Amino acid sequence: MIKKTLLTVAVVGLVAGLLFGRDALSYLKTGANRVSDGVKDSVPTSFQIDRARQMVSELTPNIRDAMHMIAKEEVALEHLDEQIVAAEQSSNKLQGEILQMQADLTSGKSTFHYASRSYERGDVERSLKSKFARYKVSDETLDSMKQMRDARAANLMAAREKYAAMVTAQKKLETDVKCLEAKQALVEVAQASSEVVLDDSKLARTKELINDIRASLDVKARIANADVDVVTEISLDPEDSADITDQVAAYFNLVEKDSNVAQVSYED
Repeated sequence: MIKKTLLTVAVVGLVAGLLFGRDALSYLKTGANRVSDGVKDSVPTSFQIDRARQMVSELTPNIRDAMHMIAKEEVALEHLDEQIVAAEQSSNKLQGEILQMQADLTSGKSTFHYASRSYERGDVERSLKSKFARYKVSDETLDSMKQMRDARAANLMAAREKYAAMVTAQKKLETDVKCLEAKQALVEVAQASSEVVLDDSKLARTKELINDIRASLDVKARIANADVDVVTEISLDPEDSADITDQVAAYFNLVEKDSNVAQVSYED
């Protein structure tokens, strides 16, 4: 299977070299990038969001390891501080003894009394020499311990800052994932809404029908109002009840010439 795959790759490379020459590698890279982009585009967004959430959750073990390391370093630093305090107390006591013996030797005495016992000058000088050598070693050791304490304290502070940054970054990523989920939900709603297509012709016909109904009702209402407004009035003028022919004759000054023929006469 591996041999067949290698052979296929070799054949594809050979064909590409024959077709494109020196640009074959560029064409192959471009094709591979397009395939990769196509694969990414084909992956559902919801799957990508789940993958991002999983990657964010995978940061938790590293954060816990950092927290455990910080706790161990804090305990070690506390023990180192205790050792430094004890070393300082011992060094201060030894320094006091050295200074006292040095002062006694400069007094010119030949015999000295310490803790209810007497010592010759030579014994005191030898003891002072031993104490002084031990003090110098302890003083150097104390300096080294303080330097170590300062370095570890600085490292601890840096570790705390890094831990805080990791926690903050994880929380921000969790918030980003939630925002992506909300945005994806809005996109899905928008996509669902865009799939609902109204028939414009039906919409237009419905509007036209509503307008026709409204116009018909307006006409009927106006007619009904007109019928209501028409009221038969009772005339109180006797002339209004005269014969219509008499009214016309009187209006146009018609004079009757004989009983059968009516002739029109115009008076000035």
